[in-house]
Amino acid sequence: MAKILVVVGATGQQGGSIVKTTLADPELSQEYAIRGTSRDPSSASAKALAAKGVEVVPADFSDPNSLQRAFTGAHVVFGNTTTIYDGHTKEHEVSHGRALVDAAVAVGVPFYIYSTLPNISKNSNGTLTSGGHFDGKEEVEQYIRTLPIRSAFIAPGSFMSNFHETMTPRAMGDGTYALISFVTPETQLPLINTAGDTGKWVATILSEFDKYEGKVLCCATALYSFAEIAETMSRVSGKTVAYRQVPEEVWRGFLPPLMVDFIADMLKSFQDYGYYGEKTAEKVQWSAQQARGALTTLERYLQENPLNLK
Repeated sequence: MAKILVVVGATGQQGGSIVKTTLADPELSQEYAIRGTSRDPSSASAKALAAKGVEVVPADFSDPNSLQRAFTGAHVVFGNTTTIYDGHTKEHEVSHGRALVDAAVAVGVPFYIYSTLPNISKNSNGTLTSGGHFDGKEEVEQYIRTLPIRSAFIAPGSFMSNFHETMTPRAMGDGTYALISFVTPETQLPLINTAGDTGKWVATILSEFDKYEGKVLCCATALYSFAEIAETMSRVSGKTVAYRQVPEEVWRGFLPPLMVDFIADMLKSFQDYGYYGEKTAEKVQWSAQQARGALTTLERYLQENPLNLK
């Protein structure tokens, strides 16, 4: 019988990529049957997964019994939490992350893969104090390492999909566009096509868990500076997109109040300490080499997902 791989949040970007990659992999598709969790198995996205042969079951962070039911019989669980900006961001990250792995341990799951992030406070030696959306995930990672379950970790880079959301270039009124932030043009982001490529690293872990046990794969195609990102946007779109560095006070006006402090410290961390801290470039390069399949460049992503520049 096939082993059961449980994917938490199977209808999201990370979970969906893992499902897609596993189903398409000639070896893993024979080795694993996929069970995906969803808060609403009756949703259209959940039904679409079920049509592909994925078992979709209900599960909620606030209901430990639902998590245990979802994980029972699993060989591997992929755990992932969604960041919530409501004034209790870090508390949610920690409580939800611990609830997932506690449920896996309670029902005897032998292998666990967790989507973590670097700790901004640690990387900045305590200088940056509003990194809870990152720090909470890393706190859960350290908790997992103390438990009687074999574990491995992925740490996704900055989502390319953000360029269609909070980081969309703004029209300047003269036919040109600006990618706006307060950090220097040289500040680098490790970019990942989350929905397309996350599964390629998880597939690597699934295929050789012994090799990657205890390790963190820093998941990104490559590092791109803000200046390089703007240049790529211009080249692909055929329109003029430039990076524009503005005062932090101006930039803060573009984001919701409950989110802005977190994103500000995150960007300062990228600029001053590197996304993954020391040796960020080496971590990204090594991890990209581990991926099971070709990774999506920013140019290809923008060709396949054109910017909505009006």
